[in-house]
Amino acid sequence: MFLGKILGPVMNWCYQLIGNYGWAIVLFTLFSKIVLLPVSIWVQKNSIKMVKMQPAVNKIKIDHFGDKDAIMEEQSKLFKKEKYNGFATLVPLIIQIILLLGVVAVINHPLTYITRTDSGCISAMTQVALDNNEKLDEGSSGLEIAVVDDIQNGRHLEEYTASIAHFEAVSSEEIISDIQSLKMSFAGFGLGWIAVSTGGMAWWIPVIAGVSAYLLCLAQNAINVLQAEQSKLNKYGTMAFSVGLSLFLGISVPAGVALYWTASNLMAILQQWLLNFAINPKKYVDYETLEKTRKELSELNNMKSVKALSPEAKKKAREDYKRFFHIINKHLVFYSESNGFYKYYKGIIEYILNHTNITIHYITSDFNDGIFELEKQNEHIKAYFIDEKRLITLMMKMDADVVAMTMPDLETYHIKRSYIRKDIEYVYIPHGMDSNNMAFRNKALNAFDTVFVCGSHQLEEGEKIAKLYGLENQKFIKYGYCLLDQMTADYEAAPHPENEVKTVLIAPSWQKDNIIDLCLDGVMESMRGKDYNVIVRPHPQHVRHAREKFERMKEQYKDDKNITIQTDFSSNDTVFNADVLITDWSSISQDFAFTTKKPVIFIDTPPKIMNPEYKKIDTEPINFWIRNEVGTVVKTDELDKLDAIVRDMISRREEYHEKIAALTERCVYNLGKSAEVGGKYIIEAVQNQIKKRKDSSS
Repeated sequence: MFLGKILGPVMNWCYQLIGNYGWAIVLFTLFSKIVLLPVSIWVQKNSIKMVKMQPAVNKIKIDHFGDKDAIMEEQSKLFKKEKYNGFATLVPLIIQIILLLGVVAVINHPLTYITRTDSGCISAMTQVALDNNEKLDEGSSGLEIAVVDDIQNGRHLEEYTASIAHFEAVSSEEIISDIQSLKMSFAGFGLGWIAVSTGGMAWWIPVIAGVSAYLLCLAQNAINVLQAEQSKLNKYGTMAFSVGLSLFLGISVPAGVALYWTASNLMAILQQWLLNFAINPKKYVDYETLEKTRKELSELNNMKSVKALSPEAKKKAREDYKRFFHIINKHLVFYSESNGFYKYYKGIIEYILNHTNITIHYITSDFNDGIFELEKQNEHIKAYFIDEKRLITLMMKMDADVVAMTMPDLETYHIKRSYIRKDIEYVYIPHGMDSNNMAFRNKALNAFDTVFVCGSHQLEEGEKIAKLYGLENQKFIKYGYCLLDQMTADYEAAPHPENEVKTVLIAPSWQKDNIIDLCLDGVMESMRGKDYNVIVRPHPQHVRHAREKFERMKEQYKDDKNITIQTDFSSNDTVFNADVLITDWSSISQDFAFTTKKPVIFIDTPPKIMNPEYKKIDTEPINFWIRNEVGTVVKTDELDKLDAIVRDMISRREEYHEKIAALTERCVYNLGKSAEVGGKYIIEAVQNQIKKRKDSSS
């Protein structure tokens, strides 16, 4: 009743001004919105402040992804710096609940607060209501409403009059008259109606209240600066709660309370629009940066989670994560994205193992990585399965002398340099001979201390990028490409009898507008029915994501005796036994040409350019100029010439062999020796780190 004593006089004033209880409730609602406008303005500013900070919050979550303690600590610092109060968003809800309780008290007691009837008379009349209505008891909140309802409908008038007749200070006729003149209806609804007990038209009350809540939520999701940035789950969760609460109120409380709730919801929509007009969030919030950080964070959250792993993999991920940090003095760490990446490290790792006693800590994100078998064979290899989300935290807490990886974008996306040790030397080891400037995102290698380069084309690009971005301390090592060395050795060691029937291999990339998606029919039309074999070998990822497409393709060409659609990638024999390769922008062109010294036909599909700013340096990417060095380019509208070009290349086999061999010598550093060069550098880097530490402690 305390709230009723505060709000009752206000409601009475509204009633006296208008003369209708329903409109008095609407006026009371408007009055409350005006009085509380300073609070609403404060909440609006606080909400804008939160959204304005959201890019910084997202950046914290990105930089410390998976490390809840670090995220909480950094967020706390940010909120303190910006003087942001997270509880501000609860203020309107708390006030709304307080007002609602007060309004319920006032509406349930019209005799006390509107007609201001003597308390003794009220007690006497409510006793009459109790005596004549077995559904009521002394604890019923609607006793005064029941009295009003009886008197306005002419029920038990004599008893009510008699019950207050002995009160000499008041006139029973005047009290009865005041109650009879009390206008307790609005738009055809009695404000004392309770849907669950009144029934009939009263059931429209919760419907109207629920619709008003639904409209408010729609508006808030669209125009409320803070709510608009919430997740769909949050938005629709709030909507479900609000509509549910409104339905409950409409069913279980007097219609007057539902009217207040409905009016409050509708006025809140108008108020939010006016606040946005007066204090426009777009003037304060950098929505472009917000969207960028939100997208980046979403990519992290959508990564394969440990929850998607088998129970065995989950257990190993947990155990290996703990084991990694329990081992001290880790000098050398390699990171592999999956099983297939060991081949890029193989020569270097074997050299290190054969020439030192350095323990190699090998982290992989592949539960089935073959490194675990090698670990059993060599005590100087320690292998760890770290799922992709734990990897983020592990890298941030990395404690080692040298970290080698083939993954670019260090510090640019989710994988960060260690914040535990600032002196770790990060070494980038290439997994292709492409242009790093064009094939990687902008600044993809900028955070590495040392970059191994395959040839002069990568060195020239790297040095120019370092100069452009002021990376004075970044080192470039003339390394070569140990995978090419391995492929060349394997190829030269194997017998290569002359193909009686020449073989043409079609091996496209998996990028947008590749040969298969853009022009395969045109290519095949020129190849069908010829006196050489044609093997279509799509990219493994293309098959993985569209297997049915290639099954249909097999069916399409099943009657063409010289055409094979290959979806088994267990062997590379097909690649190296081919006489001519047809591709687009796939790096297989370099592997094939430099290993076999055989020619390549490039279909001129749109190039894959990961770095739209690659022209900032004036070095032409190898992906462009090499095409006419190891073969020729065919435009997509000249595919009918393919047959003639294939035959010409086969006839000039020796000429291409000499030309490509010379190009390989010119383009690739340390042919046959790259593993030694790379291994020696890493050994020296580890030794230098150990020496530095000893010198600083002495």
